[in-house]
Amino acid sequence: MTSQANVIGVSMVKFEKPGKNEPYENMAQKAITGALKDSGIDLSQVDQAYSSYVYGDSTCGQTALYQVGMTGIPIINLNNNCSSGSTALYMARQAVESGGAECVLAFGFEEMKPGALGENWSDRTSPFQWIYNRFEELNPELPDGPVALKVFGAAGLEYLKKYDANPDIFGKVAVKSRKHAVHNPYSLFTKELHLDEVMNSPVIYPGLTRFMACPPTCGAAAVIVCSDSFAKKHSINHGVKIVAQSMTTDTPESYQDNLRLVGSGMTARAAKQVYEKAGIGPEDVDVIELHDCFTPNEVITYEALGLCGVGEAEKFINDEDNTYGGKYVINPSGGLMSKGHPLGATGLAQCTELVWHLRGQAGQRQVEGARTALQHNLGLGGACVVTVYQKI
Repeated sequence: MTSQANVIGVSMVKFEKPGKNEPYENMAQKAITGALKDSGIDLSQVDQAYSSYVYGDSTCGQTALYQVGMTGIPIINLNNNCSSGSTALYMARQAVESGGAECVLAFGFEEMKPGALGENWSDRTSPFQWIYNRFEELNPELPDGPVALKVFGAAGLEYLKKYDANPDIFGKVAVKSRKHAVHNPYSLFTKELHLDEVMNSPVIYPGLTRFMACPPTCGAAAVIVCSDSFAKKHSINHGVKIVAQSMTTDTPESYQDNLRLVGSGMTARAAKQVYEKAGIGPEDVDVIELHDCFTPNEVITYEALGLCGVGEAEKFINDEDNTYGGKYVINPSGGLMSKGHPLGATGLAQCTELVWHLRGQAGQRQVEGARTALQHNLGLGGACVVTVYQKI
């Protein structure tokens, strides 16, 4: 019999710039302890743990969780690039829904280096090699550079050309996100930006300025998921239900163009699956945290999630339907653009933000009356996780 998965505990630490952070195990310990306190349970009641990170040796998850306690439970370490945190949550939900566990901890962390993301293993085939190859075929005129800058920069340029859109839409998204972050004490950046600042900041790749890219960041977040029976047994009544969740990976469609190369197809398929499973449409969603590693990706994702029609993102942005007072509040946390993007923690931090909104605990950035939330977390290489949460 399938069990319902409920998020009963969430926590995160404030993200920091590389070099300003604590060691990963200390950040994780604080996030895990916070999630346990939030849930009202003890570590001894957790059956399994899933640990997500990208930059670290094997079994870092054990080292991190051992700072809280050694209970002998299974601890599974996973790396799914930028979607690692949501992948940990996906595994935790599956364990609960299948009846394999009653209460599961998902936690993620990252200690990152300054600058653009790089690869650590130059002596073997890169997991991005197929992306490099296709990028060069699609964009022979564009310069070389770090993989994320190249592919998201090219996707932004293709979107502008395909739909004859004004390049300032990417700047307006950055301005919106930073405005949201002003009220988020967990955000790395909390100072508002003006459109001319974004558009005139240094160009880091054709089509991208510095303020259109998220910063490398260090941090940790944790989430506790349990079954209905566990929540009832322990008189837990503050849970948020995971009503639908889907993970998709690449298909041959990803080779089609720059937009699909950065995951728009994966996003559209995952979104369609969760809407169908939850029995809702995008119009039923109140608050959204989506993967804005670069502002062009946020724009592309609006359409892939069905928040507006294909080619209609410019009007959607200009009408301010992506912020308070519009159709949706998107990235009330400030998103990756403001909060930062410690890869292994990002998906779990997104979950934390949405749970706070559904509980009415988001302070000055609270989306009033929020009952349905949507989360989107994307990793190149690739994987996309989309999740729908609802207030119990």
